Amino acid sequence: MRPQRRQYERLRGVLSDADEPLTAREILTLLEEQEEFESAHRVATVLGRWAEEGDVEVLQGSPYRYRLNN
Repeated sequence: MRPQRRQYERLRGVLSDADEPLTAREILTLLEEQEEFESAHRVATVLGRWAEEGDVEVLQGSPYRYRLNN
């Protein structure tokens, strides 16, 4: 099973609604219920693991930005 499936699905929902790549902090702000994600670092960790699977693209920069691979 892929890592953090439930968390990823919540993040995926935010990314799929976005018109442009988002930072981890922007994603955290857009989440309605933030209890599951205590920090932008946690968001970045989950998305980074999914990037290893090829589902998410990490755009280099400061800060990193994330978008779904289609």
